[in-house]
Amino acid sequence: MKKIKNEAQLLKMAIAVGGTYAKNRGYKDFSPEMGQKEKVEIIYRLLVNDKLVAPLASDSEDLLSMKHRLAVWIKNKLPPDHELLK
Repeated sequence: MKKIKNEAQLLKMAIAVGGTYAKNRGYKDFSPEMGQKEKVEIIYRLLVNDKLVAPLASDSEDLLSMKHRLAVWIKNKLPPDHELLK
């Protein structure tokens, strides 16, 4: 897995956008005590279910890989001149 420039900021944005997407799809809002790990897994599984993200192989489905997949997803959705892609 190749490290992406600004991956932490991209992940933060992916969680925010993914949370809004989940809410629009009918998922109740994330609770304040819910951790990042749970949010990442919920958003990842929803995007895989909706075929917006390719699923990871079952043997490599861990938190680090899910975070990376979400960062790649949001990176591909941003315009080429976005500040996080520079």
